[in-house]
Amino acid sequence: NVSTLYQPKELEPVGITLRLPEKDRSSIQDLKGIYVQAMSGKMLPVSELVSVRKKTQDKNIYRKNQQRVVYVTADVAGDLESPVYAILDMKKKIADLKMPEGYAIEQLFTKQPFMEEQISMKWDGEWHITYEVFRDLGAAFAVVLVIIYLLIIGWFQSFKVPLVMMVSIPLSLIGILIGHWVMGAFFTATSMIGMIALAGIMVRNAVLLIDFIDLRLEEGIPLKRAIVEAGAVRTTPILLTSGAVVIGAFVMLFDPIFQGLAISLIGGSIASTALTLIIVPLIYFMTERQKHEQREARADEERKRNGIPTVLQVEQSRNVHEEVTV
Repeated sequence: NVSTLYQPKELEPVGITLRLPEKDRSSIQDLKGIYVQAMSGKMLPVSELVSVRKKTQDKNIYRKNQQRVVYVTADVAGDLESPVYAILDMKKKIADLKMPEGYAIEQLFTKQPFMEEQISMKWDGEWHITYEVFRDLGAAFAVVLVIIYLLIIGWFQSFKVPLVMMVSIPLSLIGILIGHWVMGAFFTATSMIGMIALAGIMVRNAVLLIDFIDLRLEEGIPLKRAIVEAGAVRTTPILLTSGAVVIGAFVMLFDPIFQGLAISLIGGSIASTALTLIIVPLIYFMTERQKHEQREARADEERKRNGIPTVLQVEQSRNVHEEVTV
């Protein structure tokens, strides 16, 4: 530093450094040709003041968790900025390296080597952070699924019906993956957060359908007709709910950080809503059909013994009445 610059708006002084251009200091000969002023005022080259010797610099010894390590660092740039793709590409190339007989490079991704006797390679840095984030989010997603399952069990008093309702959660994954593929985006931590948030919304749509079906069954309506009426009546509120999610997430779609969240919410909502209206009632009909047919058969037998028209007879008479009215 040859001087110091003081600026009124800066808290710390700024040092002024005088340095030769890079082309004049790129080799030892360039450095030896630099002239400095002696006490007598005479200019002398650095080569007359120093002696140049080639020597190997002592290497630093690094340790991590009391184990000796050698750090190899690199940055990832270009179209594939995620370290996962670079690691997967390098993994095969490192495995193909020719090592002396009896030696091999053990590649580790989530933990350090237990012993130091063998050559080991631990992928670390941004990859390890990514691994920990997705591990924690995956655990949170599992807890969310358990809580949702327990809540639905408490309401419907059934262990099978909640599983039918939760079919809408993997259906949303179809839209999430397609959405990321269409947008050319990576599946990031914000994408995972969006998938977790979407789980409760999509299960709510299935709850609306099956709750209406149960209400109609309690009124004595056959299972097939109850499912058809549930689809006709509950489609509008389900579409409104999903539409609100899509519109709310659209404002984040072009944000570089929260784009994954928006894609998960939009793609998952569209796909899960469309498939939930078809697949969830269909699976519910397949799982409950035999039980309700047996129940209706016993009820019809009881009505016949008591001289009361059966459900089929009531339906036929209702259809006849509608034809006459028309």
